[in-house]
Amino acid sequence: MKPIVQLMHFGYHQAMSCIFPVAIFGTLALSSIIEVPFLHRYDAILLILLGVQYLMYRCGLETRDEIKVICIFHIIGLVLELYKVSMGSWSYPELGYTKLLGVPLYSGFMYASVASFMCQVWRRLRMDMTGWPGLAPSVLLGGAIYFNFFTHHFIPDFRWWLTALVFIVFWKTWIIYRVRTKTYRMPLTLAFIIVGFFIWSAENIATFFDAWKYPDQHQTWQLVSFSKISSWFLLVIISVIIVAQLKHVKASRTTNDSQAN
Repeated sequence: MKPIVQLMHFGYHQAMSCIFPVAIFGTLALSSIIEVPFLHRYDAILLILLGVQYLMYRCGLETRDEIKVICIFHIIGLVLELYKVSMGSWSYPELGYTKLLGVPLYSGFMYASVASFMCQVWRRLRMDMTGWPGLAPSVLLGGAIYFNFFTHHFIPDFRWWLTALVFIVFWKTWIIYRVRTKTYRMPLTLAFIIVGFFIWSAENIATFFDAWKYPDQHQTWQLVSFSKISSWFLLVIISVIIVAQLKHVKASRTTNDSQAN
């Protein structure tokens, strides 16, 4: 019975951590079948998601620091979207007043939802890490991964070399998480793979509801290429690096304030 109770508590915290991603995909689904009067679909999605974020903050489901992280990821994602759309990697074919160079502003929230999940699950499961490689290796690797999303259009794609570096840099890193009074651990790289797979699954749902379209989906919808799992795997790494570093900075400040008092 105890393992079932543990699993239920774990599932509850995972579900609560997914509120914002679920809100995004729910909005995409409903907006594809229900027309909002006087608004283009992309504009309505942006307003709804801004409202969801406001309500989550007011209800205490997200902290001010978590909102800041989400804003950072929104900007990071929007910059990547602007570049990828300009290169023809995918497109947003519908009309909208809140489109910038062909990219609807709500698109940044799809990246921010990964940050929202990371922040929420970190807090709810009282996560920590052992064997963290440190600021320089993690930031340099995260930066290289992010820039590879841009540069592979002009020079060779180094994603598989970067993936190998991920396993080398983080091979000693374990996630520690707590469910009720019991502590668990798993390799960080395994967590990267699991989250990357689930984001790829969510991406299939998003493209099905016309959140965006890949070139091979304009005529009829089809499954997103399995190669995209590696892209999300690498994007999750960027998310974890940023969130982990911010948590580390905050913990250091809290410790210093406590010592000063």
